[in-house]
Amino acid sequence: MSLLRSFRFSLAARAGSCPAGPLLLQAPQPWHTLRPGPRLSSSACSKELLMKLRRKTGYSFVNCKKALETCGGDLKQAESWLHKQAQKEGWSRAAKLHGRKTKEGLIGLLQDGNTTVLVEVNCETDFVSRNLKFQQLVQQVALGTLLHCQNLKDQLSTYSKGFLNSSELSELPVGPEREGCLKDQLALAIGKLGENMTLKRAAWVKVPAGFYVGSYVHGAMHSPSLHNLVLGKYGALVICETSERKAGLEDLGRRLGQHVVGMAPLSVGSLDDEPGGEAETKMLSQPYLLDPSITLGQYVQPQGVSVVDFVRFECGEGEEAAEAE
Repeated sequence: MSLLRSFRFSLAARAGSCPAGPLLLQAPQPWHTLRPGPRLSSSACSKELLMKLRRKTGYSFVNCKKALETCGGDLKQAESWLHKQAQKEGWSRAAKLHGRKTKEGLIGLLQDGNTTVLVEVNCETDFVSRNLKFQQLVQQVALGTLLHCQNLKDQLSTYSKGFLNSSELSELPVGPEREGCLKDQLALAIGKLGENMTLKRAAWVKVPAGFYVGSYVHGAMHSPSLHNLVLGKYGALVICETSERKAGLEDLGRRLGQHVVGMAPLSVGSLDDEPGGEAETKMLSQPYLLDPSITLGQYVQPQGVSVVDFVRFECGEGEEAAEAE
């Protein structure tokens, strides 16, 4: 409890200054042991072709040379061959690393129009979670979840919220510009980074007019290639109902998200509930994180919005409890 209290104080100070079953995988033959096709002349496998293929794919000089030799110097076929062999190697390594604990990772938050998603992807070490390739995997999972949500044909009269577990996430398509599912991208990332990883979970929210989704990510860093994606260790979405779009609504939503991250409520509660102490689990009855002299309900009421729901993700939560059991 002292750690949680310390975290809340640091969060308040910062704000004030501004399950699814395992995949059974069969290990294929590693790609470096496959027999290449007939060797080409040095002119066909020129340095220029090699450099072009290496820049485009990021694979090693040796593997790019082997790909060009195998595919008769055809650049497009060589690129496809490289991806297929990397996929096989990724699945092989995933099979070997399966079962190793994944308590680190990142939360990813992505908003587009009236749709917002939170995803969690786990790895073994914090070092790998700071690797660009891992962050790109989180980006792919967030995009896949966003596209899945946007493709749902629902007529919204009120907000809509849903969750995806690990196996459901794994089967989502990567997107319109790539083939395969998210589990294929997971295998590729495992093959490249050499750690076990899991697509833990995702949540999505869609809102019609008259609703607003506030969001907050603690320890936030923005994705280098997708400016709407925010990465961190904690994330929260807060769904509010409002009669009109008010000035400062984004800042209000961020403060509500900070409260959810720091105070970890279990339910929204009601404005009629009695004020509670630090152990209170109803959001509106909790002491407001940034001003504990009032409840969150007392902070929200004059703002002209109603808090109706929330989602909170903490990276790695559940892993320590499972380990203790």
